[in-house]
Amino acid sequence: MKIILLRSFIFLSFLSGTYKCAFSQAKVAVSAMSASKNIADNVTTSRSHSTLNAALKTTELNNTLKSQGPYTVFAPTNMAFKKLPKGTIDMLLKPQNKEALSNILKYHIISSKILSSTLIASIKQGGGTYKTKTLQGAQLTFSMQGKDVLVADEKGGIGKVTIKDISQSNGVIHVVDTVLMP
Repeated sequence: MKIILLRSFIFLSFLSGTYKCAFSQAKVAVSAMSASKNIADNVTTSRSHSTLNAALKTTELNNTLKSQGPYTVFAPTNMAFKKLPKGTIDMLLKPQNKEALSNILKYHIISSKILSSTLIASIKQGGGTYKTKTLQGAQLTFSMQGKDVLVADEKGGIGKVTIKDISQSNGVIHVVDTVLMP
């Protein structure tokens, strides 16, 4: 019994360290972003967002995110994209799926600058939820779980904002741990 407990403790300690290491790596990659650069240029420099960067370039939405804005982007990390069913990313990056990929990406963008303090205040004013329209045309629903901001898509998927308020010259990025689906 003691050996099983010891193994469980070591395994949980390893997982805890791995999680902290992955979170720290995401923070370091995001720290390379500069408030003087636009959203598209900053996503290009973030190692945690290379899949998002490739998708933005495929759909040419990187050109939109270089414009004046303002925009709020809920930026899924590479790990968020890896949660999708196997082969989904490769399929979406094909030229014939450009429109579908564009719709998914536009679902992560709001055409105004919304800081987390505004989101939280709006959630409280809305009795626990706040809905807003995306560039794609559909809505995202925001709520709180403790101090965490959660974002729900129209298919019932729920993501968590893991890093808030990364200032950009044309808006703000909030890092999310899930790819949201319209």
